[in-house]
Amino acid sequence: MIFYKTEEEIEQIRQSAMILSQAHGEIALLIKEGVKTVDLDNRAEEFIQDHGAKPSFKNYNGFPYSLCISVNSTVVHGMPSKYVLKDGDVISVDCGVYFKGFHSDCAYTHAVGNVSEEVQKLLTVTEESLYKGIENATVGSRLGDIGFAVQQHAEGNGYGVVRELVGHGLGRNLHESPEVPNYGRRGQGVKLQNGLVIAIEPMINLGTRHIVQEDDGWTIRTRDNKPSAHFEHTVVVRKDKAEILTSFEYIKQAKKQ
Repeated sequence: MIFYKTEEEIEQIRQSAMILSQAHGEIALLIKEGVKTVDLDNRAEEFIQDHGAKPSFKNYNGFPYSLCISVNSTVVHGMPSKYVLKDGDVISVDCGVYFKGFHSDCAYTHAVGNVSEEVQKLLTVTEESLYKGIENATVGSRLGDIGFAVQQHAEGNGYGVVRELVGHGLGRNLHESPEVPNYGRRGQGVKLQNGLVIAIEPMINLGTRHIVQEDDGWTIRTRDNKPSAHFEHTVVVRKDKAEILTSFEYIKQAKKQ
């Protein structure tokens, strides 16, 4: 069942998304060579709790951390650890915030130090594909229009689009209907209506689209061990232009410091 949100509920999600966006900025300040990924997780949890909110991911289906941290060939659901970031790594930081009854969800993939031109292009195109999808999150469009836009841009640049993992609705629950695939056909799927809140989150691989799950039951990697990128926003379907509730601006500001 799809739950369309009232304007009051959307305002609550917007407040959750603001804390989340600021948390991403705090994490971005720490991302550099020599930093352990578990230190990023600790900072995120501290910041979120200091703002009267809770990390959505912690203890979700038994996941033990506040962040999903996915380095290099890890696509999503990587666990923070004592791994030390090094020059040339790419690191996806996926985080959710629960505030006053509502969740928000957002992910960003960072380059650590100097990455190759090939990998930097993957990050650029994946972020572009996110916004291509968002452009189609308007009243009267269909879910397939979002997936088609993401898929066309990513595959048009020679990348693999992960099929098994998708975006989703969210609100009072972290994962709600509908699922939001990053592939699809125009004009197919659920017709979008005003007030639908969804997380659009392209997961794009430098190589093929195929993935494997590690023995820990969480970590998802590319089968060919090539890098992957992941960008995500929480978005409201609107009549003429989707409203993006999360923001990368705090991340961009942190990178300038």
